[in-house]
Amino acid sequence: MKVPLLDLKQQYRAIRSEVEDAIRDVMESQHFILGPKVQECEEAVAEYCRSRYAVGVSSGSDALLICLMAEGIGPGDEVITTPYTFFATAGCITRLGATPVFVDIDPVTYNLDPTEIDAKVTERTKAIIPVHLFGQSADMSEVMEIAEAHGLLVIEDAAQAIGAEYDGRRAGSIGHYGCLSFYPSKNLAGAGDGGMVLTSDGGRAERLVSLRSHGSRPKYYHRMVGGNFRLDALQAAIVSVKLRHLDGWTERRNHNAERYNRLFADSGLAISDARGWARMRESNGEDLSGAPRVNLPTIVAQRHVFNQYVIRVSCRDALRAELQTKGVGTEIYYPVPMHLQECFRNLGYKAGDFPESELAARETVALPIYPELTDDQASYVVQCVKDCLMPSDLLGSARK
Repeated sequence: MKVPLLDLKQQYRAIRSEVEDAIRDVMESQHFILGPKVQECEEAVAEYCRSRYAVGVSSGSDALLICLMAEGIGPGDEVITTPYTFFATAGCITRLGATPVFVDIDPVTYNLDPTEIDAKVTERTKAIIPVHLFGQSADMSEVMEIAEAHGLLVIEDAAQAIGAEYDGRRAGSIGHYGCLSFYPSKNLAGAGDGGMVLTSDGGRAERLVSLRSHGSRPKYYHRMVGGNFRLDALQAAIVSVKLRHLDGWTERRNHNAERYNRLFADSGLAISDARGWARMRESNGEDLSGAPRVNLPTIVAQRHVFNQYVIRVSCRDALRAELQTKGVGTEIYYPVPMHLQECFRNLGYKAGDFPESELAARETVALPIYPELTDDQASYVVQCVKDCLMPSDLLGSARK
């Protein structure tokens, strides 16, 4: 059996007529950049995310960048964020000449640990970028409390978490800005790059609208230097179609996660408590039981939308190689934390500075979780994991 990490063709077949109608409308209008389709999409996404405003932009990466630009963050400024994230989170800070300052992650949620933020705040700190990783919100009450105490901006990186909730509020609507991505692998996706910025501040929304079109408003009159960050109408039209299906897809992702949890528990491999997982490890990284065990995702009192279903296992690389031979698609998010990336060497970090991030980078692997995943496919994935972890030759590789 083949089980891909993601099967976008199945999703497309189910909504083909709606998507093709939306594309045809744009083609008939010949209005491709911004315009009514983008405005309709912005209004729908803002309502869904419970934010007053939404501003369509060219990608999730540009969403982060334009927020920092809107606040004038640049050389000499520092922005606190997590080292365990996609490159754009830290890259956008550096592109503007500011300095990313990292704090380690919580081993349960993989999101930045708010208890470590205070120690990193200096007179140069201007903002915090929490990342809602894998579809689960960071601890936003703690982040906002710290930000308010120090007068800091909060930009939520919600690229993987549209529809996720924290204390009843939607991800991206809690901070001063929230950044969404419509990259094809996201829960709400376009047919290429696209993104959106959420804010409930009218003045900030106006600045974003100006900045996404080279800082002009009205056209050809520039009070600031922006960029070409516009969302095109074709992407907006497709996103609008898919938004109508998003809650149904999220329900199925959660169903798939619960099914995985049950199957792994029945297999005898599962450790659902990440802190218990840490206690069971020896200093060389091997499980105390003498055989590899699987740590499952933990939902922390909120709505998880499972952009990824990520497990951790001490022999991750060996497991992944075996799963590939059995036709099971996997991915590593992320193999090298930001503080150990070559381009950030000048920041002065070294291995061991953020142990939880480094451990997650060595041990985590994402399994297929897309909405159309069948019972048979999920059972096959879990059985393959069990088969891969039990043979003595694989146990030996885990001890190396």
